[in-house]
Amino acid sequence: MKFRVLLTFGLLSWLPLALAQSGEDLSGTDGSRPSPGQILETLRADHQAAEARDSQRLEALLSDQQALDAALAEARESLAQARERQESLETQQSEQQTRLGELRERRSEEAGDLESVYDVARRHASDLRNSLNDSWLIVGGQAQLPARLDDEGLLDVAALSALGDNLISLTIESGQGIEFTAPVAGAAGEVTSRDVVRLGDYLGFSNGQLLRVPTESGPLSVAEQTPSYVSELLEAYQGGIGEVVAFDPTRGVVLDALAQQPGLWQRFQQGGAVGYVVVALGGIGLAIALAQYAYLLLVTVRMRRQLREPNSLRQDNPLGRVLMRFSALNEGHAPEALEARLDEALLAEQPRLERGQPLVKLLAAVAPLLGLLGTVTGMIVTFQSITVFGTGDPQLMAGGISQALVTTVLGLITAVPLLFAQTALASRSRDLIGTLEGRASAVLAEHLESRPAEVSERRHASLA
Repeated sequence: MKFRVLLTFGLLSWLPLALAQSGEDLSGTDGSRPSPGQILETLRADHQAAEARDSQRLEALLSDQQALDAALAEARESLAQARERQESLETQQSEQQTRLGELRERRSEEAGDLESVYDVARRHASDLRNSLNDSWLIVGGQAQLPARLDDEGLLDVAALSALGDNLISLTIESGQGIEFTAPVAGAAGEVTSRDVVRLGDYLGFSNGQLLRVPTESGPLSVAEQTPSYVSELLEAYQGGIGEVVAFDPTRGVVLDALAQQPGLWQRFQQGGAVGYVVVALGGIGLAIALAQYAYLLLVTVRMRRQLREPNSLRQDNPLGRVLMRFSALNEGHAPEALEARLDEALLAEQPRLERGQPLVKLLAAVAPLLGLLGTVTGMIVTFQSITVFGTGDPQLMAGGISQALVTTVLGLITAVPLLFAQTALASRSRDLIGTLEGRASAVLAEHLESRPAEVSERRHASLA
């Protein structure tokens, strides 16, 4: 049966190839087609060659079958040996289990009350390792955590002695302050070697920065945020200058709270787009106010110099320009005309002195309104979060509430300086305008008082 299958498969695979080869071999060099008789002869010859090859394959398969039978017998022998080995191991395991049970009974009988002592020691050793796994006591010093006691181990003096030595060394380390060199990971992730100071189980710092206890596979790391006053105390203590040190008695809770506390720039970013607009307008208003106030101070200095030198009129101050325009008038003007011209000169100087005040006043009034706009926008965001996510997670509402409060604060912070600046500008400009009006009125009065004397002199001169 096997031979028939192989023969049939050989014929099926051989026939197309034989036809193709016969068409190629029997075709003449001139490309003429072979006759049917030639094709049949070629097919018969190829068929005989294929039968010879199949016979050889069959013989090879028969010889391989013997090798397979030998391999199968060897595998069966190996399987029998493995089964014998398995039975032997199972028997040995059963004997060991029985022996283990006997040892446990013997241990329980011989240990007596010491078994409970061993259980207490094992439990306390495990609890101590878990509680001191993130402790400063095992950083930089000689103390080590106690080894874990095996549940199936036997109670011996060496284990208890080692546990006692570990407890003593940890107790000693809890009351010592040491300085050592260790790799420390910075805020940006870089690891550098630093001088580290450790005080008992409470504190570790380096170069004025608080450190966090390392993990099992990592180095010491710098805390996210160290207050400036704490940093000064730590630097002074490490340098041998100070004797006071600050530490976190909550073992990291305060440090985590400081890390989550946003800084000034983060607070500003919480205001969103409205906060940026408020601060920008406030900056513009303060710049205008400072520029105008500097101009008014310069005008004040120049006017004081002009008052000290009334006979030398200058163009660099409002008083000098007003007096120069008044002195340029003809003598034949009526008093009403002189007063009108003087008022005109004063009104021409007034816009320069009051420049920028309306804009500063407007920005001071708009800033709180923009802060209120940000408050309303933040509350809308908060209510949208409540609508979508509910009130289960307060952090989802923190963004909107922060925006609402920060924009209000920014609006008030912007409005208060602008109001002070506008008041200072108005006061300074009023003083200057009052000085101008008073001096101009005095000059006009002196001019009018001198006119009757001049008229009488002219009359006496004409009569003579």
